[in-house]
Amino acid sequence: MFRYEKTSLIKNCTLEDLYEFHLDSNNLVKITPPDMKVTMLNDSFEAKEDEILRLKTEKKFMPIPIYWEVKILKNQKPNLLVDFAMKSPFRYWKHSHIFTKRGNSVELKDEVLYVLPFGKIGKLFNFFVERELEKMFNYRHKVTKEILSQQNNIN
Repeated sequence: MFRYEKTSLIKNCTLEDLYEFHLDSNNLVKITPPDMKVTMLNDSFEAKEDEILRLKTEKKFMPIPIYWEVKILKNQKPNLLVDFAMKSPFRYWKHSHIFTKRGNSVELKDEVLYVLPFGKIGKLFNFFVERELEKMFNYRHKVTKEILSQQNNIN
């Protein structure tokens, strides 16, 4: 099993704002990198435990869409959201969104535990998967900071 982790500090943001931002599935589209497209397949979705979010992802360089079914395992307001991919390109995917108050800032931590398909052969490709995860989460954290900073400057 592999582990990927990304942590950022968002200044002048409340724990509640960061938590609420992650509850809104529409924000996933906003924080998706430009070389990827995410389409929500649910008519509506509420990030409650046991709810399932259905997604279609498409990368510019890959002509085949990838379908995901992600179940919310834990929702502990305002510190934790954990989702688990029931259907994905991974053999195993568990993603924890951890929110921690740090003075007048909030720490956003994404932790992903994953297993690649194809056993030992799949492990050979982890370098590429890690690189893609790093690009994706760097972008997500950057845009999340920008959106929440603008939101907090308006309020």
